[in-house]
Amino acid sequence: MFDSPDFDVAPYGDIDMTTYVRRNYCSWTDANWRSLLVQSFAHARQVEHLLLPGTSDLHLVLCTAGQAVMQVGSGGPWAKRRWTAGRLELMVPGRSTVRSYAATSALSTIQVHIPQAVIKQTVTQLGAREPDFEAISAGLVTGDPVVEHLLRSLPAQREAGDVYAESAAAFLAVHLLSRGREPRVAGSEHAAVRKGAAIMQDRLAEPLTLADIAAEVHLSVYHFVRVFRNATGETPYRFLTRLRIELAQRLLSETTLTVEQIAKRCGFAGPGPLSTAFLRHVGVRPSVYRKI
Repeated sequence: MFDSPDFDVAPYGDIDMTTYVRRNYCSWTDANWRSLLVQSFAHARQVEHLLLPGTSDLHLVLCTAGQAVMQVGSGGPWAKRRWTAGRLELMVPGRSTVRSYAATSALSTIQVHIPQAVIKQTVTQLGAREPDFEAISAGLVTGDPVVEHLLRSLPAQREAGDVYAESAAAFLAVHLLSRGREPRVAGSEHAAVRKGAAIMQDRLAEPLTLADIAAEVHLSVYHFVRVFRNATGETPYRFLTRLRIELAQRLLSETTLTVEQIAKRCGFAGPGPLSTAFLRHVGVRPSVYRKI
């Protein structure tokens, strides 16, 4: 069992977070956990230049509702990230970020802090080198159903004891660190694949072309397709289409948007192309999927 000193005792304790969020759940106070900090928040609709200092904990954020376009700066060029339900982010330990965003609908998150001691112990048990947290973070941009399911379930476990929290922390640490142990490409090519995947995730509604993405990661189209397929097992086109279909599935399940509106948000030219791609990937038309 890990005591609270293994955490940054109050993450972002120097910031008056009540200006930015309303906390609906905290596992320290609501479940008396000390091995894992789980919090759920409702967020302000607009935030300008919020500085979040780096923490030593492994900090996971899952967007559970809402839509927002977020600008994130961490010492380099500002990145634009589109937040929707299901979006996962891992904050790179020790790295501060500045964030600005405007939400188009009520934004909420579940946030989990895994203690640094758990991460160090897991690295030792796996016999791994120092984790590449940046690579793990980039990989989560495309989603992880296992992590998402577990994070969504944690706030409902308030009756479970701290043994449950300790087990959840250990599982998350092993799962996440195992993701980053053996990148299938390395160096500048690995960075290009990560950046290309992030571009696709953040701009699903835009009419992206393969040439656009390859140009932004500074590779030829042929070279980008080759290294992307080696790294992910999919072509960029199939990868992008899958992301768009997964977003369409969430919007069909969680909103009352029309199929035409969903097609626009997911980067399809209209309901027809969305329906064709949806049938090919899911096995049913969007209208049937919504009724299931």
